[in-house]
Amino acid sequence: MHRNLFLPPFILVLIAGCGTVSESKHPVFIEGRHIAADSGMVVSAHPESSRIGIGILKAGGNAVDAAVATEFSLAVCYPEAGNIGGGGFMIVREADGSACMVDYREKAPASSSGKMYLDKSGNVIEGLSTDTHLSSGIPGTVDGMLKVHARYGSLPFRLVIQPAIDLAKSGFPVTGDQASDLNDAQERFISRNRSRPAFVKDQAWKEGDTLRQPELARTLERIRDNGREGFYSGATAQYIIKEMRRGNGIITAQDLENYSAVLRDPLSGHYRNFRILTASPPSGGGLLLLQVLGMIEPYRIGSMGFHSARSVHLIAEAERRAFADRAEYSGDPDFTAVPVSGLLDTAYLRRRIESFDPLRATPSSQIMAGKPLPAESMETTHYSVVDRMGNAVAATTTLNNTFGSGIVADSAGFLLNDQMDDFSAKSGVPNMYGLVGGVANSIRPGKRMLSSMTPVIVEKDGALFMVAGSPGGSTIPTTVLQVLTNIIDYGMNAGDAVDTGRFHHQWQPDNITYERRCLDPAVIDSLATMGYKMEPRNAIGRVNAIVVLPGKRLEGAADWRGNNAACGY
Repeated sequence: MHRNLFLPPFILVLIAGCGTVSESKHPVFIEGRHIAADSGMVVSAHPESSRIGIGILKAGGNAVDAAVATEFSLAVCYPEAGNIGGGGFMIVREADGSACMVDYREKAPASSSGKMYLDKSGNVIEGLSTDTHLSSGIPGTVDGMLKVHARYGSLPFRLVIQPAIDLAKSGFPVTGDQASDLNDAQERFISRNRSRPAFVKDQAWKEGDTLRQPELARTLERIRDNGREGFYSGATAQYIIKEMRRGNGIITAQDLENYSAVLRDPLSGHYRNFRILTASPPSGGGLLLLQVLGMIEPYRIGSMGFHSARSVHLIAEAERRAFADRAEYSGDPDFTAVPVSGLLDTAYLRRRIESFDPLRATPSSQIMAGKPLPAESMETTHYSVVDRMGNAVAATTTLNNTFGSGIVADSAGFLLNDQMDDFSAKSGVPNMYGLVGGVANSIRPGKRMLSSMTPVIVEKDGALFMVAGSPGGSTIPTTVLQVLTNIIDYGMNAGDAVDTGRFHHQWQPDNITYERRCLDPAVIDSLATMGYKMEPRNAIGRVNAIVVLPGKRLEGAADWRGNNAACGY
């Protein structure tokens, strides 16, 4: 991969002294849930961040410039999950087809141990890995964004981060959903912080209220002016360490200094005539996605009928087998030999689905991890970017729980993650998402915790076809799976594929959860007769997707389930 592949074909005009880039002459700006555009597209969890990302594209930036600007903006306008105190995974695909994954997942502090969340009797202490300073892994977002921008960016970094700084200073109007989230979290913010963070106000938040974050703006300015040293050392690092000491956390100055994002090869697999690029370990989501696709590929899902009992049954059986493998084998590849090639081997996947009974559910108690050849709230967030040259970015980032731990780094203005809960605190004991893990995902110093994040970039006949991803904890890979099959097997457009109802099975607990009004009552009855326990729930996932249409037009789909917005030009 070469940086000059991203260089725009026109001259950038910089406005001296104001830290902004003037817009070049391009087609009109478009915004909405479902839109089509000719030249560039950004779909993210908040209108403000999508507008900032598309502004960078219109100003001559490339997909990575826009992605980095979107990521920092999400830290301001979507504090539920956007962050500089968390981490994530990004897939970059250049216009020539070459691809890279940026792993900026958080890491366990040096003084972490496998027993740090257990009492003297060896039982997990409830809340210790989610609600305290001890729940935070070493943040990776800032290092990841700096690394990916240094490698691929075409605009100066200070210009890419500036819109987020301006947004933090001037503030933005919160949406109705955000006002509700902020009000629900008020008690957490007050009880877990020494002083009132920007997220707390005297009266209840309401739609249209302005959220200003001056401390976060100053932290972003230090990153703008000093790069990595503006976060992992200096004043910001001291604020983090001070906060750790206040709450008996264990992140140290050395932990911050030693953190480094990693460039990895993405996982690559095929489904029907499509090539799928997705996150490799320590994400377990991409591996699980490719396993399920491999198990269902021999079956003609499209002819079974959309959301029929037959198709839901097949997918649920494949999902439960893949989640059983996840619990046994997935972890940080720098610490655990994850048998990726064995888990994705076609013959192995055929053997895994051999016990599938088309008339009856297989109890999860009868399904263990397979024997392959050796070798992660709902409040995560995903954004997708495609630029006019055909470069694409799929990135999923998270604090884990909504607003992470609820703890703000005092005087630095950003929320700390509670990502340590994604480790297996004790083998066989589920985390907050009900996911069971084992030794492969045990806590060790410097180790990255397993994740469910599943950013995807799809190719058709060697050309860019789709960029997508979702939040949703354990439901992320199954959400992405259904959007892919909706388009590939059922021929839906991007908007319908994203908006239609979803279901989920994760081996343990042994049930199918499904969105209300997703399945026909007769289908629910049929599945129950097969032996499934059926549990309705509210929204599953929040997909932000871009599909390349014939003629290279871009179709953007922003999920109705959140504040998501697609912006294009």
